[in-house]
Amino acid sequence: MSPMEIEIIRRKLAVIIENLKALEPIKGMGMDEYLQDLYKRKATEKLLQKLIEAAIDINVHTMVAKGYPVPDDYYESFMRAGELGIIPSDLAQRLAPSAGLRNRLVHEYDRFEHTMVLKAVDMAEELFPRYVKAINDYLN
Repeated sequence: MSPMEIEIIRRKLAVIIENLKALEPIKGMGMDEYLQDLYKRKATEKLLQKLIEAAIDINVHTMVAKGYPVPDDYYESFMRAGELGIIPSDLAQRLAPSAGLRNRLVHEYDRFEHTMVLKAVDMAEELFPRYVKAINDYLN
């Protein structure tokens, strides 16, 4: 990969890290408190969407830079990243469903359970730091 390609990926990693930090106050929040604060709900949804999109961008960019075809969908971007050794395959399997959450957040804003979003915050706090480390290890 060229230095420019690596820099693009590092900028996307910074988006993930920034959004994870911004989600910290939401982790452990009760459903009642979450539902009562429209701004926290919308911010949480957008932060999750942006960090998932950054990871998808990294997956695709890394594959294309290495000469692999673009995956057919976002879910597959994680699965193929695992198959190609860009990230551990067990991590890829656990992160791949986040592509579906991203799609729900973007396309069906009012048609999802808020409990799903709160669970996704916990998932993001658990898995995306591992993703960031795996990508940094891959780049090094």
